[in-house]
Amino acid sequence: MSIRKIIFWLHLVAGVVAGVVILIMSVTGAAIAFEKQTIAMAEGSARRVAPSAMNATLLTVDELLAKVREAQPGARPSGVTFYADPLLATAVSFGRTNLVYVNPQTGELSAQGAAGTRKFMRVMTDWHRWLGREGDGRAVGKAITGACNTAFLVLAMSGIYLWWPRRWSVESLKAISLFRGGLRGKARDWNWHNVIGIWCAPVLVVLTASGMVISYRWASDLIYRAAGSTPPPPGAGPGGAATVTVPTPAPRTKPLSYEQLLVVVKKHASQWEQITLRLGSSEGRPASGETRERRGGESSTTNAPAGSEGGRRERGSQPQAVTVSVKERNAWPLFATVQFTLDPYTGEVLKRESYADQDRGRRARSWLRFLHTGEALGIAGQAIAGLASLGGAMLVWTGLSLSWRRYVFKNPPAGTGASDR
Repeated sequence: MSIRKIIFWLHLVAGVVAGVVILIMSVTGAAIAFEKQTIAMAEGSARRVAPSAMNATLLTVDELLAKVREAQPGARPSGVTFYADPLLATAVSFGRTNLVYVNPQTGELSAQGAAGTRKFMRVMTDWHRWLGREGDGRAVGKAITGACNTAFLVLAMSGIYLWWPRRWSVESLKAISLFRGGLRGKARDWNWHNVIGIWCAPVLVVLTASGMVISYRWASDLIYRAAGSTPPPPGAGPGGAATVTVPTPAPRTKPLSYEQLLVVVKKHASQWEQITLRLGSSEGRPASGETRERRGGESSTTNAPAGSEGGRRERGSQPQAVTVSVKERNAWPLFATVQFTLDPYTGEVLKRESYADQDRGRRARSWLRFLHTGEALGIAGQAIAGLASLGGAMLVWTGLSLSWRRYVFKNPPAGTGASDR
């Protein structure tokens, strides 16, 4: 058997076995290609602040959080995002999926306004990553999508070889790069499969290879080693960053307010465009304005003044640093941010890390993460990733159709017209 036949059968088997899952990942990938922009458009009215209020005095962070808790008793904010644009409201998030917009001058909460859009994007993301599985089933879903993503990489790479003309000529070039009109059945599917494949395959190789780095720890570690860096140990912080230890404060020392910490960050990042203050309450730690006490072995939460010791440190535990993420104007790469780690009691910057401060392994890993969604290259990159995902869906459809005709209708009964299918 020739090498070309071996590659053909590998291509065919991988497509048939993983085709349905690849189709799901391709369709959902195209649906979430412009997720952030779609949500921003849907929530346009909720995100805007009236121009007449632009010169009003801004509420402090702690006052904003108090307004949110007053409007939503029992709410546990996990982060606050501020925008330099005075026409944009402050976003207060609750975990990964829920948030409200707050007028930074009045503390008035805006209706989210795009619950349906957010739910749709969340469903698409769940299917893209875990085939819609919940809870413990997500591990199984991730294993399946990871394996099928690997199969998709094999399909894209083998497809480039199979579609490449054996002999170059004007006609052979047209056959693989241009759609032909007037075709039906097998001839049409063959033309579409070749043309879509030759145009989309290079992008699909990038999308699937970067997807492997996201799916598998060994692939991520391989990128670090290839870049000459040491892979992060298990349990390291986001992006492989090591946890910063906060010096133990003197007894009865009270932490600074969130507003005071925000002022510190702004002094170090004068060109800020967006600042996200992580509160940490989504992990079960008390948010500012709350203190947790133990009674009879149980944990209870009571209100305390903003800036109280319980706001940053659970009694008897190691004090935790406050993390602030800053996106600066004209940053490059487009996804680059600056991470500040602050001592909550003194406001000292314990660590400042920009993209340039990262080792080559982390920088390479970040590029692959955002190349997977196209965001590394902005709107143009997202459009290319989205179109390639749609192309992947068409490749699955035409590939399965060609396989069906090749083996099920290989010898159709006379007069059935199956040869045109």
